[in-house]
Amino acid sequence: MSVSVTESAAEQIQKQLTKRASGLGLRLAVKKSGCSGYAYVLDYVDEPDEDIDQIFETYGVKIVVKKTDLPYLEGIEIDYRKDGLNAAFKFNNPNVKAMCGCGESFAL
Repeated sequence: MSVSVTESAAEQIQKQLTKRASGLGLRLAVKKSGCSGYAYVLDYVDEPDEDIDQIFETYGVKIVVKKTDLPYLEGIEIDYRKDGLNAAFKFNNPNVKAMCGCGESFAL
């Protein structure tokens, strides 16, 4: 099982953790949402739960995923892109079969 981040995403995550002044890394999760079924959720992690979490590390940053979410996220790559004045995390998930028109949710 693998979850990874690009170098650009790792730099942004590290900046956010430094600004926050605490945290082990980011949690990547999925929740039922939107017109296509699921949406990604990012949150800070201070203490992972070894019984339910899996930790992935790329470029020195840790991404924590609940083991129950791994089937939805297997092989995902988190990227961070700047486009003019807009900047956001992008999710390159090979499991996605469809996305809604607004790009907020996906189907597997």
